[in-house]
Amino acid sequence: MTISERLFHIMREKNISMPELSRMTGISRHTIFDWQKKNTNPGADKIMVICEALQITPEELLVGESDGGASEYDYFISGDNTGMLLIQGYLELPDAKRKRLLAYMSMLQNTKE
Repeated sequence: MTISERLFHIMREKNISMPELSRMTGISRHTIFDWQKKNTNPGADKIMVICEALQITPEELLVGESDGGASEYDYFISGDNTGMLLIQGYLELPDAKRKRLLAYMSMLQNTKE
């Protein structure tokens, strides 16, 4: 499930319409409609605003899970802007480049230092 699919699923669960989300977040209705119509994801700059409005954690929106406690995402979302920049950059990549980046990351994770 993509981030936008997860967003609209959460909105349905909470009975929140696109116009309501727009009012709650200050994000234009057109932008929210584009996320649904074009199946694109919100930019990293919108993630925290959406999470605050929907009263969910970034983890719930980004990966669909939450244990109710602190997550590995809490640090880079609230403390260090580098993580958010990485997420934003990833979300802005076309699918083919996302796959390449994930493959490169996997290779780095399996490389001994």
